[in-house]
Amino acid sequence: MNPVVGIAAFAAVSLATAVIGFYGLRISRTTGDFYVASRTVRPWWNASAIGGEYLSAASFLGVAGLILLSGTDALWYPVGYTAGYLMLLLFVAAPLRRSGAYTIPDFTEARLDSRAVRRVTSVVVVLVGWLYIVPQLHGAALAIRITTGLPAWVGQVAVVAVVCLTVVAGGMRSITFVQAFQYWLKLTALAVPILFILFVLAGNGAPAVAEAGANPTGAIPASPYQNISLLVALLFGTLGLPHVLVRFYTNPDGQSARRTTLIVLGLLSVFYLFPTAYGLIGRLFAPGLAQSGQADALVLLLPGRMIGGPAGDLLSALVVAGAFAAFLSTTSGLVVSLAGVISQDVLGGSVRGFRLAAVISAVVPLGIASMTDSLALAGSVGLVFAFTASTICPVLLLGIWWRGLTDTGAIAGMVTGGLLCGGAMVAGPLLGGAGIPSWLAQPAAWTVPAAFAVTVLVSRATPHRVPQAITRLMTRLHTPERPLATER
Repeated sequence: MNPVVGIAAFAAVSLATAVIGFYGLRISRTTGDFYVASRTVRPWWNASAIGGEYLSAASFLGVAGLILLSGTDALWYPVGYTAGYLMLLLFVAAPLRRSGAYTIPDFTEARLDSRAVRRVTSVVVVLVGWLYIVPQLHGAALAIRITTGLPAWVGQVAVVAVVCLTVVAGGMRSITFVQAFQYWLKLTALAVPILFILFVLAGNGAPAVAEAGANPTGAIPASPYQNISLLVALLFGTLGLPHVLVRFYTNPDGQSARRTTLIVLGLLSVFYLFPTAYGLIGRLFAPGLAQSGQADALVLLLPGRMIGGPAGDLLSALVVAGAFAAFLSTTSGLVVSLAGVISQDVLGGSVRGFRLAAVISAVVPLGIASMTDSLALAGSVGLVFAFTASTICPVLLLGIWWRGLTDTGAIAGMVTGGLLCGGAMVAGPLLGGAGIPSWLAQPAAWTVPAAFAVTVLVSRATPHRVPQAITRLMTRLHTPERPLATER
């Protein structure tokens, strides 16, 4: 691929992101604008923004790479990513919107009447956000190195710089515009090249299929335990992602939150058709990428390999633009959610505090990413989902649906889940290579039930700590709101 093409694509996406972000600055004036866009984002616009921030490096690059490596076993990733939103629709979206909170720590403090719970939740949310940003920066490093030949750190620094610029400029309202644009850019960037590739295959036949074989990479099929544990992580982890949950605070009412979630399900279902197609075509026509350790670069390299010439360069440029949109949009959403938590808990909750917190939220994971090596993108994000499912999810679900939850139980559950899942994430790589036991490589199947069990048992042992206003709180969460007149 011509390096100039890659640089031009990246520059174009960065410029478009900055321009749209500065447009958001013109209409971002109040604290509510910066934190939750003054709760005025309509369902279609919000759904596009959610799709923009949720479809990360793992979705854009990692899913195709894992399908190239593992075949049908990797299809659990798009299934789990999408089905997690169905659980959001059923159990979380509307009650969370009715809570009136700005952030997840706001919700846990209001629900459990405890500053201690808020502090623990804030720490967990920040850890989850940083863990999730690091794979985005690893993806940016991979993309910039593969497509331009520039040092890997250039991609990481560029993403952080653009994100800081747009978030500091306009907060949530600004980022909403940016992420909605980036969803449609990502969808176009995957859909157009794959259609051209299919046209080429239809016209030229498939002479390379015979050399690929049924299992070109020699990957060992995943066990039933690994598949079940992965699904547990993806389904329950989606419920606790801070950058996803904060989006439901921006809807005008609970009905809009549900409608937003339904639209997101449709947008995600359409999007994941295309990484799946890249992975399947890659197994047939580019198995060498898996053998050379470039599986995550499949989406970036396939158009040039299959089409070539100026047309291949143009299609590759489009894919590169979509990839950087993925890195920017997800990182932006995470930075906004983390900035809201840090600024409210540490910096007083002002707009100035939000801006300083945004810079801190982006710079810390940049340091972590620069000191670590990239794993398979989808696999590393899957571990973040497992951590989230083991910490935030139990408190959120039980807080919404169980009157008996106490602050002591919530803290015990988050600490237990965090220690168990975090310990597995650290211990697995220390064992090294392919010898990692499956229960460490995919810990969610036992860490999530353990976190729920500890939360329930400790809460039952401390019934005197149930908030006195629990009836009023639960009524507020589960009483439907009257739609705004403009929603009719």
